[in-house]
Amino acid sequence: MKQRKPPKSRLKLEMEVDRFSNLPSDVVEKILSRLPIREAVRTSVLSTKWRYRSAMLPHLVFDDQCVSTRKNITFVNIVDHVLLGHIGPIHKFELSGGDCLDNWDIDRWILHLSRNSIKEFILVIRQGFNHRIPSCLFSCQDMIHLELLGCVLKPPSTFKGFRNLKSLVFQRVTLAQDVFQNLIACCPLLEKLTLSIPTFHHLKIDAPNLQFLDVEGDFEDVTFENTLNLADVCIRIYPRGRTWVCDNSNLVKLLVQLPLIQRLKIGRYFLQILVVGSLSPKLPKPCLYLKFLSVVVNLNDPAEVLTVLCLLRSSPAVQELEIAFREVFYSW
Repeated sequence: MKQRKPPKSRLKLEMEVDRFSNLPSDVVEKILSRLPIREAVRTSVLSTKWRYRSAMLPHLVFDDQCVSTRKNITFVNIVDHVLLGHIGPIHKFELSGGDCLDNWDIDRWILHLSRNSIKEFILVIRQGFNHRIPSCLFSCQDMIHLELLGCVLKPPSTFKGFRNLKSLVFQRVTLAQDVFQNLIACCPLLEKLTLSIPTFHHLKIDAPNLQFLDVEGDFEDVTFENTLNLADVCIRIYPRGRTWVCDNSNLVKLLVQLPLIQRLKIGRYFLQILVVGSLSPKLPKPCLYLKFLSVVVNLNDPAEVLTVLCLLRSSPAVQELEIAFREVFYSW
């Protein structure tokens, strides 16, 4: 019996698949990593060479695109299926999809990751109660990037920090002030720190290797120690009618700890803290490396205007300047 030839469309598809199959492994990995996890898994049916490609991806992202067209397959089912069939190390894990996930599911996924030398961990909880991070996450000493939104952080007493952590992002994270300061102090390689509305009022940054800082919250004061490498700083605060008292200039105290500052954003009401204390027309030491300055100022407050002028006179290298005006509403 004469064997039938496959249709031209099938031959063309096989040729395209073979063309991709012959690409270097790192190129294929980059292609798959840019696909939604659902699409990456579906490539396993292309050919025998592709069967385990998606199962070996070191970066796993489970976001809002991680949905199934079949009603009986849930978000939890998808995560379980991918983790169960995964081969090799998992370097990055992002969980930002799924509504109202059970704490038990999240905890067992984190436990699984803690045994896989995880390097980047991102957990975003948008709905429901803040999730308390299980103690097993604090054993991940290969972590270089940690990002949490909507979580509660209470490390075990044996926790000695993330020795390799370089980037930390906390948004709507509940933790004690001493826990935060100990965490920062025990991350000697930390380079980037982003905080949004912490649960404490006294912010102290002590990080000798820190280069980037972006903070927003209801602070009573902000202090810096051992931050001589900071080059990019953005601070936004909500004063809630507080009054700050200081013998020396807060602006001077701030910039003494930022000798290499290149980009400075004084947002929201942070300028109200900086105007406190005696101030000369120029700073004792100029900001020689400051190239970008952004400030929110109340033009009806002479102290704020003079503080901005002092900063400008002391920054001979400024190339970009952004000034926003803050409105003040008076009640009669």
